[in-house]
Amino acid sequence: MNELVELYSRPRLNSPNMLAAWPGISNVAIIVATYLLRKLYFRKLGRIEAAHFFDPTGVMVKDSVIEAPNFPQSRFYYWKNRGGANDLIVFIGDDQPASKGYELANCVLDVGLKFRITRVYTCAAALTRLHHTEEPRVWGVATSEEVARDLVRYKLIQKGDLQIAGLNGLLLGVAGERGIDGICLLGEVPTYATRMQNPMAALAILEILTKMLGISLDLSELAQLAEETKEKMKQVATEAMGEYIDYFTTPIWEREEEEE
Repeated sequence: MNELVELYSRPRLNSPNMLAAWPGISNVAIIVATYLLRKLYFRKLGRIEAAHFFDPTGVMVKDSVIEAPNFPQSRFYYWKNRGGANDLIVFIGDDQPASKGYELANCVLDVGLKFRITRVYTCAAALTRLHHTEEPRVWGVATSEEVARDLVRYKLIQKGDLQIAGLNGLLLGVAGERGIDGICLLGEVPTYATRMQNPMAALAILEILTKMLGISLDLSELAQLAEETKEKMKQVATEAMGEYIDYFTTPIWEREEEEE
C-alpha cells in the first residue's frame, strides 16, 4: 500500500465499484458524492496524507492565538450493498492540488486496486447553451471502447472529442493507464450559471449512476433542492438581463437632454 495512504479498516468488500469526486464547475461531483454519503450507511475507510499534496498559504487565528495550518482532506468511505450487488467505495477530496495531481490520482487508485474495484466513476459538468428551465442531459465518456458500450445501454450522450479539466477527468486517464475500467458522467450546466451549485445536473447524474451501480436511493430531497435552485437561477438571469439593458441602452429622457 502507498505510504501516503492510511487505512482505518480492511473490510471484505464484494467486487466494489469506486466513485471519486473533487470540487469542480458548479460543484456537480461533490453534490453527487456527498448525497450518496448522506443517504446510505457509509463507514470511514481511510485517508490520504494531505500535507504531501498541499502547501498552506496562511493560518487561522482564534482569540489572538495562531492555530496550526489546516489542509484539505482526502478521505475514503465504504458501503456494503446488502442487496448482494457490488459494494461501493467513495473518495472525496476537499480541494484539488496545484501540482502533484497525477500522483494523487495514483494514490486514490492504489486503494481501489487493494480492494479489487471493478470500475471507477467520476462526475463533472458539461457546459452547454442549456437554459435553466430545461432538464439537463447526461454525457458519458469511458476508458475503453468495451466500457463505452454501457454509454449506449443507458442512453448517455456521446459528444466525441472534449476535454475534462481537473482530477475528475485526470483520474480516468490514469485509470486507463493502469488497466482499470472507468466512466465519467457529465451533467449539462448552463454556461451563464457556472458559479452556482447545480443540483439539477447532479440529480440527472445520480438517476443514471444509481442504475449503473445497482443502488436504490431516495432522490426526493435532491429533486426539491433542484427546484429551489431553478428559482434562484431565474432571479440571477433576470438581474443579469436588467444589467445588460441598463448598460447597452440609454433612457429616452437622457437622449432628449443630449439632443438639446
